[in-house]
Amino acid sequence: MFTRFHRERVAPSEGLHADYEYQGLVHRAGALFNEADFTGDENAIVDFKYSPSPKITWWFDHHLSAFLSPADHEQFLACKQNPECAKRKFFDPTYTSCTGYLAHIAATQFGFDTAPVAELIHWANIVDGALYDSPEAAVEMAAPAMKLTLIIEATQDPEFIPRLIPLLTELPLAEVLEQPFVAELLPPLMEQHRRAIELIRDRAEYRDGTIFFDISDHLLEGFNKFIPYYLYPQATYSIGLSKSSFRTKVAVGSNPWTKANPDEMVNLAQVCERYGGGGHARVGAISFSPDREDEARAASKVIVAELRSRNPFPGK
Repeated sequence: MFTRFHRERVAPSEGLHADYEYQGLVHRAGALFNEADFTGDENAIVDFKYSPSPKITWWFDHHLSAFLSPADHEQFLACKQNPECAKRKFFDPTYTSCTGYLAHIAATQFGFDTAPVAELIHWANIVDGALYDSPEAAVEMAAPAMKLTLIIEATQDPEFIPRLIPLLTELPLAEVLEQPFVAELLPPLMEQHRRAIELIRDRAEYRDGTIFFDISDHLLEGFNKFIPYYLYPQATYSIGLSKSSFRTKVAVGSNPWTKANPDEMVNLAQVCERYGGGGHARVGAISFSPDREDEARAASKVIVAELRSRNPFPGK
């Protein structure tokens, strides 16, 4: 979304011929940013935490836990008092997706036409906001957007996303999925997805409205986060412990289809922030270094006990 917006509205107005490069950012233990990576004449961070680096010229985010420190938040607030800075850095945690937020700012403040990317905005809101009609829709993956999400979350090829992003700015999602370098990845990932469902089914412990599962003995961090609710639709919360080559992760989520009163639910971003993580009110995560698995497991047990003690449906 940023590529298309910048290419259509910013670069022409400033007389620029712009080339775009992409680099993923990952929530991990320790430093999140490397100043040496900010190599562009302009550097944009989207859908990720704030960096105070003067090299960052654009920033869009919608996470409650957008700032690593109070000092970063203060710097952002100071930026918003500077007209030049304020028109390039944006934050609003009320938006469902960063894609939708970026599109809104681009349209209302820069005259960007969102009609050609309406499908992308629609599915970004569904995926990021967990606005699926049912657990089956989220887990059984019939729609092209869901299959693309599976591939994006699972790929380990550093060249894949840079190849994919330009296609997302130009083609319908079904056509993106049909590209040979994309389509060939789907069959083995669908099989891996089916194995993940069975693994979580085997490991999940449901009690007092909360699911807990530990799959840290499998390098399977990229599982579909709706599987727990597919298996236990009556659950309110889920906590999953998983491991990859670069982190041990505690995923903390809530059932998008729960009948619980939203005002009585726990703010999961605040829970995760206690351990250096963050996220949204209804979903969050904590990253520990791979050698701190015992700390991650201890944290997950504390969170499980807390959420089970605050079950909005006692007796279930």
